[in-house]
Parts: sequence; C-alpha cells; structure tokens
Amino acid sequence: MSERQETPVQEIAKSCKNEVPDRFIHKNGYPQAQVDFVPLMDDFVVDFSLLFDHSSSPESHHLELAKLQSALSQWGCFQATNHGLSSTFLDDVRQVTKQFFDLPLQEKLKYSRLMDDYDGYGNDTIVSENQTLDWTDRLYLSVHPEDKLKLQYWPEKPLAFRKVINEYTAKLRMMFEPLIKAMARCLSLEENCFLKEHGELVNMDGRFNYYPPCPTPQSVLGVKPHADGTTLTILLQDKEVEGLQVLKDEQWFRVPVIPDALFINVGDLLEIMSNGILKSPVHRVVTNQDRERMSLAVFCFSDPKREVGPVAELISDEKPQMYKRVQQYQDIFFQYYQLGQRPLDAVKI
Repeated sequence: MSERQETPVQEIAKSCKNEVPDRFIHKNGYPQAQVDFVPLMDDFVVDFSLLFDHSSSPESHHLELAKLQSALSQWGCFQATNHGLSSTFLDDVRQVTKQFFDLPLQEKLKYSRLMDDYDGYGNDTIVSENQTLDWTDRLYLSVHPEDKLKLQYWPEKPLAFRKVINEYTAKLRMMFEPLIKAMARCLSLEENCFLKEHGELVNMDGRFNYYPPCPTPQSVLGVKPHADGTTLTILLQDKEVEGLQVLKDEQWFRVPVIPDALFINVGDLLEIMSNGILKSPVHRVVTNQDRERMSLAVFCFSDPKREVGPVAELISDEKPQMYKRVQQYQDIFFQYYQLGQRPLDAVKI
C-alpha cells in the first residue's frame, strides 16, 4: 500500500465538534486512559550543575551521579534542571513553536513533508488501513549537522524561528558528550565507552509537536506507545499542560511539568550499546479535552551508516550479547513504529 498523509489534525479539531473521526479512535479505549487516575512519577530530577561543574564539592557530585544512576535504572529517563538554558530562552523556543502552528494553513503547507522524506510539516504516515492515527501534527526537521539541514522545510515565519532553533540546537549539542559520559560513569564504566561506540558524529533531528484539544480523550492518543530509536532524546515539554506518560512495570505514570526542566530519556541505540543495562522507556502522549499542548523533542543519534552494537566490556558469559550490531536503525524504527510494534525486537539475538 502506498503512503499518504491525512488532513492536519489541527484542522480536523476545528470542525469535528464532539465526534472524532473513527480512524483516531482506539476501539477498546486503553488502560488508565484518564490522566486523573494515572499516578505521577516519583522524584527523578537531576541537577546538571552538580554533575558537570567541577567547582562543586565531590560529595555533591557523587550524590548527583547516584541520583542519575537511580533514575536511569528505575525509569530510563529523568528531568534535568540547572542545565544552563535560561527560562527566558526556553520560552523563546516555545514561542516560535506556537507561532508556527498558529500560522494560516496555507502558510504551513508550504513546508509539507514529501512522501519519501521524514522532514517537513504533516502528521502520521499511513502504512496500513488498520492503523489507528495519533491526534497530533508535527514539524520534523534535521537540525544538526549543518550539511544535513533541508532548509526548504525550515519556516521563514515566524522571523525568529531559524535563529532561535539554531541556538537551541547548538546548546543541546554541547550537552550531549558530557551527558553520555556521565551515564557511563554512573554505571562504573570507562566514561568514553559509549562515545567510542556511538562515534564522533551526532545527528540531531527536531520534532515540533502540536496536540489540539480532543473531545474524546478517553479513546484517542496524542502519540501511541513507543520507545525512541535514538541514543538520547531531549524533550522540552509544554510549560503548563501535562500529557507525557511513561510505562513502568506494566503501569503508566504521568510525567510532571517542571517548566524549566528538560526531560531526557534513553533511546534504543543506547540500550543496544549498553547491552540492555540501560532501558529505552516506552512512553505515550494522552490528549486533553480543553487545552492545546505543544512540545519539542530533539532526537540525538549516531551516523546511520555507522554500525553500532553493545560495548565489548559489557558482554560476558554471565551477560551474553543481547542485540545484533545495527546500521540504519532509523529505517527499522519507523517501519515498526507505524505498525505499533517494538523495533528493538527486530534486532534482538
């Protein structure tokens, strides 16, 4: 079946009144759908300044490293505070995102994704007649390295968009290496072991998400359950509206809104590199009946042409190799993701 794109969900939401089109509805609802009945995640906040500031006391540094290890082992994710990005600047990032989705439809359609491309404005790729669609529109952009940017998809309005997003990308790029080293150290590994496997090139893609109000949140998801096909994902949440939930021990937990925090989660590639010690968490986005919600996920991953596999020192007789070495994992990921299946299962030994 050939791929196709649907009408923007933002436009559907304006006209659907109280009836959502059938293709968005999870026929049996889904467990713990109502946000009100899903518990909040417990404390998993990590202070970046204590992790990386060498002027902090050794005791504070080791305590924060232990908090990172605890968050990763329990959840595969954490909220990062004191990361060096000001509240004002994060608001600028949110503002240009909102201003793009507030543009007239004809302006946004100038940046529509082509069927054979990931980049651009659009929504779910349709790969199956039985596919339940997500209640979201997105603008997907390659944001690093510079020679991978497809500027034909970068909005010219709002005028500040390109400047703000380029600056945001540069700041996140500076975080990647210290963060991946800290993750190795908190597991008592040589700090460069994941970096060596990952390679020097860090590809970064941005997914700007818009979730319109949904009249039937009990049967419609903003994003279906999935894990990310990345090394790391860095998410800037909506400043006020919850929606992200993480699965742990077969139960969903709400991710709280911490306005100045960055939500960071392990991706499938890092689970592969760690030979399953670090887990790529399954997560979803629920819808809201009354309020729109926006977020920006930046996906960090290795050169798709590079072969990535478990770090050699993490393979032993007691802990055999769990995953094959992989190339072009993104292609595997999108194929399985749209079918609602777990891409990691395709590369298990």
